[in-house]
Amino acid sequence: MRYYKYLLFSLALTIPALAHSQTADTTLNLQQCIDIAIKNNLDVKKSELLLQTAKVNSNQAKEYLLPAISGQVDHSISSGRGIDPSTNTYVNQSFKSGNYNLNGDLTLFSGLQNLNNIKQTSLAYQAGKMDFQQAKDQVTISVITAYLLVLNNTELLNQVRNQLDVSKKQVERLNILEKEGANKQPSDLYDLKGTYGDNQLNVVNTVATLKGSKLSLLQILNIPYKENIMLAPINAEDLAKQTSNSADQVYDIALNQLAYVKAATLRRQSAEKGVSVAKGGLFPTVSLFGGLSTNISSSGQIAGQDVSYVDQFKNNRGTNVGISLRVPILGYLQKRNKVALAKIDLQNNIYVEQTTKVQLRQNVEQAYLNMTSAYEKYDVLTEQVTAYAESFRTAEIRFNAGVLTSVDFVLAKNNLDRAKLNLINARYSVYIYNKILDYYQGKLSL
Repeated sequence: MRYYKYLLFSLALTIPALAHSQTADTTLNLQQCIDIAIKNNLDVKKSELLLQTAKVNSNQAKEYLLPAISGQVDHSISSGRGIDPSTNTYVNQSFKSGNYNLNGDLTLFSGLQNLNNIKQTSLAYQAGKMDFQQAKDQVTISVITAYLLVLNNTELLNQVRNQLDVSKKQVERLNILEKEGANKQPSDLYDLKGTYGDNQLNVVNTVATLKGSKLSLLQILNIPYKENIMLAPINAEDLAKQTSNSADQVYDIALNQLAYVKAATLRRQSAEKGVSVAKGGLFPTVSLFGGLSTNISSSGQIAGQDVSYVDQFKNNRGTNVGISLRVPILGYLQKRNKVALAKIDLQNNIYVEQTTKVQLRQNVEQAYLNMTSAYEKYDVLTEQVTAYAESFRTAEIRFNAGVLTSVDFVLAKNNLDRAKLNLINARYSVYIYNKILDYYQGKLSL
């Protein structure tokens, strides 16, 4: 019995905790959505892999400045006539021998190829960082847009439900009047029932639209669809806030702040170093080399006495050091063709950088125009809602008093309903266009 009491007590404590956990799991704010999307987005992951590759290439370019050192060990068994490596004389017998070599090579000069390669790969690595940031920015913009669409549709649903509630109350009032025989115009009831049906259909359509927008958001987040997902609202004052910078100011800031513009510039600079690397191949290469070697043999003797492997290893030791000069004379013109290809790649990156800046200006101008138009529309709709709200208040009083026809009442109601829905859409449009301008300025603050 005591066991069951303990079990019930445990369940009583656990169930509220589970309920809270489930509620928390289905409620997300904008920052959480962005973090989840960036973590799960495959394009971001692929961009990160490319960044890691660029980092490895950059490190490898620096390591080319280090000397190349290699060791070699050869052991063999010989029989018959052959040269004994320990005495360098011919012998006709079976013997074992070993050769040990340690060699090093250091490039002193190669047309500054190594130094320019370090600069080229370092710039490519910096461009990769910008690409990675751009991938995250793109996901962020997509999440913000989808998130706002869900909030927009949620607010629209609340509005159409309020409209439905107003119609429902009027239909109920007219039904009572109809039963009491006090309804002066029988058509009023049917007009309001028709409006009530329209409002019901609006609710059904808006619910479907809301579910679709939630599905789109969760697909961007790359997580399973949850119909009961809840999103934290955004401050209404932030929704109607307008950017303080002009289109030219936004563009000037974007040139220095936007990740993909920086990436285009860095790639052009990297391509310039690529030309220098290719030109370096036309110059002679000067290298310093050195080596250490020794050998042993099972037939090793001195004055008819066998010599131990340890003594042979010491006695046969030799060293070498020198300078190598390699001058390119004719090699199928490969080096000159590499220079030509590097110059073509540079010109292509120059065009890419210029195209990026032209498209940026066009996109900024379009986004700024959209923002100002949306804000002007928002201002007009704010005044319109205020006017239609007063018109509907007056119409409702007169309709309830029986001095206004249902046609005029429905018209006043529809005008207010339409203005409110348009105002909701305009407010969210202002916010999203401002966020796009924030993106161009490299400040996607939430």
